[in-house]
Amino acid sequence: MIYDVTPTVTPRLAVWPGDTPPTREVLLDLARGDNLTLSTLRATVHLGAHADAPSHYGMDAPTMEARSLDYYLGPCQVVHVAAKRKQRISLPDFRPRAQRMLIATGTYPDPDNFNADFAAYDPAFIDRLHEQGVRLIGTDTPSIDLFESKDLPSHHAVLRHDMAVLETLVLRDVPDGVYELIALPLKLAGFDASPVRAILRSL
Repeated sequence: MIYDVTPTVTPRLAVWPGDTPPTREVLLDLARGDNLTLSTLRATVHLGAHADAPSHYGMDAPTMEARSLDYYLGPCQVVHVAAKRKQRISLPDFRPRAQRMLIATGTYPDPDNFNADFAAYDPAFIDRLHEQGVRLIGTDTPSIDLFESKDLPSHHAVLRHDMAVLETLVLRDVPDGVYELIALPLKLAGFDASPVRAILRSL
């Protein structure tokens, strides 16, 4: 069983306010009589399901091409939580069953319509997950920090522990459990993020 947890990229796909939405320019088109179809994509690298590079939130931190693919490939636990809007999630009794963890908060239900009151990770929870061997965290929201946050404490907790981040995943139809995660970023030199085609495969 394969779960595709990637939102579809269309012109309607929401991006962070002020960021670059996806647009397509058709340079050549078979329908116009050209010998092939050729398109140009213009968009933020934080497009839909994406991996943050440490350089997104850390000065002189590694950029996307320097990240090991090991973060984004392997056993992964999905957990649905009853999160409240604008809540920083902390699960004090939680014990992870894999080195990668994705939290389904349900607070960002439609990737085509941006809502700013989504839930986020508590940085102390990230510290605990690191102590328990977690290397990657992900979420079904546009950020692991709250929308209004400027100091980004959860991102900086990830930076301290050299963990990886996936954001804007579509997890609503994935039951709780352990899966194989495959969410490889593009090898974008110097960039602060990359879109991914994120899937979860039953073990």
